[in-house]
Amino acid sequence: MGWDVWLLLGAAIVIAAILAVRVAHRSGLPSLLIFLGFGLVIGESGFGIQFENPELAQQIGLIALAIILAEGGLTTNWNHVRRSVPTALVLATVGVGVSIAAVAVPVHFLLDMDWRTSLLLGAILASTDAAAVFSVLRRLPLPPRLAGILEAESGLNDAPTVIAVMLLSAAASPTLGHALLLVLFELVVGAVVGLAVGPLGVYALRRIALPVSGLYPIAVLALAFTAYAGAVLLHGSGFLAVYLTALVMGNSRMPHRSATRGFAEGVAWLAQIGLFVMLGILASPSEMPSAIVPGLVAGLILVLVARPLSIVVSAFLVRLARVDRLRWQEQAFLSWAGLRGAVPIVLATIPWAATSVADHTAKLVFNEVFVIVGVYTLLQGPTLPFVATLLGLSTPDEARDLEVESAPLEELNADLLQIRVPPTSKLQGVEIFELRLPSDAQVTLIVRDGRTFVPTDSTRIRIDDQLLVVTTAACRDPVERRIRAISRRGKLAGWFGEQGT
Repeated sequence: MGWDVWLLLGAAIVIAAILAVRVAHRSGLPSLLIFLGFGLVIGESGFGIQFENPELAQQIGLIALAIILAEGGLTTNWNHVRRSVPTALVLATVGVGVSIAAVAVPVHFLLDMDWRTSLLLGAILASTDAAAVFSVLRRLPLPPRLAGILEAESGLNDAPTVIAVMLLSAAASPTLGHALLLVLFELVVGAVVGLAVGPLGVYALRRIALPVSGLYPIAVLALAFTAYAGAVLLHGSGFLAVYLTALVMGNSRMPHRSATRGFAEGVAWLAQIGLFVMLGILASPSEMPSAIVPGLVAGLILVLVARPLSIVVSAFLVRLARVDRLRWQEQAFLSWAGLRGAVPIVLATIPWAATSVADHTAKLVFNEVFVIVGVYTLLQGPTLPFVATLLGLSTPDEARDLEVESAPLEELNADLLQIRVPPTSKLQGVEIFELRLPSDAQVTLIVRDGRTFVPTDSTRIRIDDQLLVVTTAACRDPVERRIRAISRRGKLAGWFGEQGT
């Protein structure tokens, strides 16, 4: 097929995936399953597209996960997750270790796997998926502390699990002590890089005036990937670096922060669509039947034993340290809310691409992980609202914070206009009430000499002022025409026949 055909096919898949997101949101079905389904349909058992390159899939997958983590960091509200970070750190470190062991031991005996493969499967399944968790949290009303734990954990636990899978896939597996030191070293390096690049990036963007506003979102993502690549080159955790960098930048006052977040969300959705479709194409449905039984068994161990045990141990440690105290209802919900998604499937390509792991073993692990993600995400995702209600944790009436910059103006059918008063404008000296804007429009803020204040009706406009006007979509054109007319002919513009067209 020619490139034009591939381009048409790719565009059609993206459009279909976007429409599928709407269906998934209404039904509560995780969108990742629909994207995986698209990949299976166009793969070798459907339209016949062949793709069996685990090395390329691994590289694409890791880049896509970095984009998703960057978006997660940019859109995470630090004030919401700050109290939850200590608990999330324990879950992302000690909890991951407990989960690996709790999966490996029973899998070794029940499925007759060797210890290395058992530990590898446990490590692959230890990470919750940021994209899946974020998508659920955005439609499920939970107490801020509990939502913060899930959000922070999903952003932090990718780093240690990737390191564990890499170590277990290496030709020479290190001793336990050596492995722990390597994990600690990589996490420290990743944290240092992330906490260095983030503030430096914010400092630079505040002081470098870019000629086009659209360059700011690109610069932010470039800085996030600078942290990722820099940490990897220093043998640190790129995932932790990119998440912390994005977290710092997303919670700092930067130019065009709202546009940056919107751009990052769009790019992350595109990364998710491409990632899940690619993983669906990579899978071989004809080989799945042999992985169903071991996959279901390993999934049951993960959901009913490993995840709850990791939560209980972590809750005990944070309570012992007097950092936090999780009620049994919260522990139960956290146990059920450990959603798996693209991360385990991407991690399963690492041993498949490694020459140190036998092809048949690695492919079996990949197929089992694919079954686990498909079946248990379908089981857990749609039932989370019911479980939250059953445990008395759902808070549909709780007031939610609404940030002006991230307010859904499109859904409110409103627009936010930013107007700069040029030196030649006759807006100078005009009082706010003399603008005589429509009743559905209001000058809400004025930025003057670097200071922001709420104007009164008698506030006089000055040269170089920036006016922020909130208006309904229906009134936007009349508002623009009125302000343009006054700028040209003054407050009596109507008398001179000036309509601002």
